[in-house]
Amino acid sequence: MCGIVGAIAERDVAPILLEGLRRLEYRGYDSAGLALLNAAGELQRHRAVGKVEALAAAQAATPHSGTVGVAHTRWATHGAPTEANAHPHVACGDVAIVHNGIIENHEALRERLTAAGYRFESETDTEAIVNAVHARLDQGDDLLAATRGVITELTGAFALGVISRRDPQRLVVARRGSPLVIGVGIGEHFIASDVAALLPVTRRFIDLEEGDVADLTRTAVQVYDADGHPVERPVRTSELTADAVERGGFRHFMAKEIHEQPSAIAETLGGRISDDRILPEALGPAATRVLADAQRVQIVACGTSYHAGLVARYWFESIAGLPCDVEVASEFRYRPHVVSPGTVFVTLSQSGETADTLAALREAKTLGYLATLAICNVPESSLVRESDLVMMTRAGPEIGVASTKAFTTQLAALLLTVIAAGHARGLAGDEEARLIRALRQIPRQIETVLGLEPRIQGLAEAFIDKHHTLFLGRGTQYPIAMEGALKLKEISYIHAEAYPAGELKHGPLALVDGDMPVVTAAPNNELVEKLKSNLQEVRARGGRLYVFADPAAAPADSEDCQVIALPSVDEVVAPLLYTIPFQLLAYHVAVLKGTDVDKPRNLAKSVTVE
Repeated sequence: MCGIVGAIAERDVAPILLEGLRRLEYRGYDSAGLALLNAAGELQRHRAVGKVEALAAAQAATPHSGTVGVAHTRWATHGAPTEANAHPHVACGDVAIVHNGIIENHEALRERLTAAGYRFESETDTEAIVNAVHARLDQGDDLLAATRGVITELTGAFALGVISRRDPQRLVVARRGSPLVIGVGIGEHFIASDVAALLPVTRRFIDLEEGDVADLTRTAVQVYDADGHPVERPVRTSELTADAVERGGFRHFMAKEIHEQPSAIAETLGGRISDDRILPEALGPAATRVLADAQRVQIVACGTSYHAGLVARYWFESIAGLPCDVEVASEFRYRPHVVSPGTVFVTLSQSGETADTLAALREAKTLGYLATLAICNVPESSLVRESDLVMMTRAGPEIGVASTKAFTTQLAALLLTVIAAGHARGLAGDEEARLIRALRQIPRQIETVLGLEPRIQGLAEAFIDKHHTLFLGRGTQYPIAMEGALKLKEISYIHAEAYPAGELKHGPLALVDGDMPVVTAAPNNELVEKLKSNLQEVRARGGRLYVFADPAAAPADSEDCQVIALPSVDEVVAPLLYTIPFQLLAYHVAVLKGTDVDKPRNLAKSVTVE
């Protein structure tokens, strides 16, 4: 959620830190800051509330420079978004620290340090860490020993970057429960929450494992494991390039990512299907055995990924014959569990660092599940490294906070997984071939839907003065309606909710009038006639309908029922297609309302705290 960047080099690192923060803006934040050790060995700091550009303006007005520094974008947890609460936090002019995560025992640390004479200037949990490090330096520890000693006292999650004028040739880092990578250069090294921050300066990275502490100088990196033993962590070369996170010719990242979906889904499918059959090895060498032994599936996810899991429940049960439960990760981890024999535990996450999902996975590994499977977009993430089986979505970097291509590639990866499970459980060859052919056609069909954007942009004008919107769906389109409502509320700030269309008479119909737009998807399936009856109920109450429909199932277009025809598509893959117009509608409503489309208020891209 928060973003960390740090560097130790022979050159001035201030520009590197600022550019790194800009590249982490997609994570969501409300303040930013940097601290540098200058040539005189002094700690200098700038902090600002708001965008990184406010920090850049402060740096331009009063330039600070240094060869060692740390920087941070903060999303408020402890204390309001103020300059005093912004990172980096400094103790006695000697130590500066940046922190991602939450320290649960910070109050006890604060009381102890206050009694020892330390003054606290912020409301944050982080300030307890920096003062504790300073106290250990005063007791004679060097920066590495002080940091290692303090983290043994911390309860909670953290990624830390620490610098000190008493030890000016070092940058010490540590992680537990929050992501952190080391960028490897020539005569310089870097740290960040995400490789995207460092792509302009290096493509070589070391992924820190859970509990690792690392001691960085300009010429060396020494990593210590959770037990304090020196260890070697492999250096990998990222396939991402610096321009992979640029907008290109699009006004917003979200627009770019919506239009990238045909190629992203094609990438998800690539190398995983052959001659109209699934290659189970795509999930890992143990996949064939695990899927053959599976008796049940438990899916855990958050937000958009949860909606993908709800779609997959229909698929697992109708295609693979596997009972499937889906639960929000933040609920799963705080209740007792009864695990049925042979249950596969599936986690979904774009970042692979979603705190609740990751915690649920770690708990699941103690509960006797048959195996764990991660469906994720980030190969170096904690979720991927800690799961038995992995299906990478290959969506590429997604910068917009409101997920688009990550969602549809999760759906594609889930359907591949379901087909693989069906294959292992005796799915008929002709049925498997039909499903594979339908998946192959989806990228081209999405291209056709993207061609409808001008028409959808016109529809958006009807929403800009509305305060509420209702989305309806039946079957697999109900989770897609949930996703459509989420997109609209996330970026346009219009209240929206989704219901199964059959539930209209059980409450929501009371809200329907001329000021409540009702949006729905109507693919041509066995439920379409029932859906049409539900839509008539809306029209009879004066509601205005916006229907995205298969041409063979579309109701008549009229003043109170605007219909946009989508390509005819196999019912199984319809969720991938019908989510596209909902994304476009939300995007254009937000643009017309003038909201911050890529970085909506109060939200973050990667939710790495509870």
